[in-house]
Amino acid sequence: MRNTNKALQSAPLLRKIGDGFKSGTIPIHVIFIIYAALCILPLTLVIGISFSSEKSVALNGYRIIPVETSLSAYDFVLKEGGAVLRAYLITILVTVCGTISGLLLVSLYAYPISRRDFKYRRFFSLFAFITMLFTSGFLVPWYIIVVRLLHLKNTFPVLFLPYLQNAWFILIMRTFFKTIPDSLIESAKIDGAGEYRIFFKIIVPLSIPGLATIGLFFALLFWNDFFLNMMFTDNEKMFNLQYLMVRVMLNIQYLSQVTTGSQSAEIMKNIPSRTSQMAMCILSIGPIVFAYPFAQRFFIKGLTVGAIKE
Repeated sequence: MRNTNKALQSAPLLRKIGDGFKSGTIPIHVIFIIYAALCILPLTLVIGISFSSEKSVALNGYRIIPVETSLSAYDFVLKEGGAVLRAYLITILVTVCGTISGLLLVSLYAYPISRRDFKYRRFFSLFAFITMLFTSGFLVPWYIIVVRLLHLKNTFPVLFLPYLQNAWFILIMRTFFKTIPDSLIESAKIDGAGEYRIFFKIIVPLSIPGLATIGLFFALLFWNDFFLNMMFTDNEKMFNLQYLMVRVMLNIQYLSQVTTGSQSAEIMKNIPSRTSQMAMCILSIGPIVFAYPFAQRFFIKGLTVGAIKE
């Protein structure tokens, strides 16, 4: 009797599994699970190496589970705690200020060129598109404008101002704004609403998926950037986290090249070069990972709707 009841209970489950194989959903899920595991594997390897001792890595190679657990890599990276903490603060401030400013400027540019009643929408759309085609060869005049004309060297705004307008983000937001019905805007005008009120009270709340998507792109751009630091700052108090990590890695490489003989062996033995690189990766990617859960529910919709070709 019990066996009969178990068979009856398992029948719907077997039927669902069979339907899943017939429709192709189960094989697709299996493929994506394997793909996700392959994406997570390098991260787990980096974590394992960062908690390994330099000696065990040299003897046993890279392992997910450390042969000899050690925190020497984190001690080496964080030995100047004030510099790392200051770099974290600079990076967070740049990411927040840059993301908010970038979203404001991109949306204010994209919204007018999405309106069919704007006379010059094609000109400004083409102007934004041309900047995507001609980007190389402008490094020297760009540097001269930022340093000599705007006098932004070694200032906080220079760490995010050059990246605020992005033509690709503008085109995505323009296409997303086009999905909002014109009748909604016309009815707001009939009720006496002005352009700014329409934009901030109607358009922006309806565009949260698109704005969240572009906001995540901006956050990743500012968090991972070290190029602006390298180009426009020479004050150590202005270094962000990524550039500080780059300098630490370059210092390790420099020590390994200029020291020779027994002196080199003695110095490099006390420097966890490979494990410290992995520790720096973990320290730098940690906080930005938490941005994904907040934007994930908007990300797919914002990216797919905003990327539809006209």
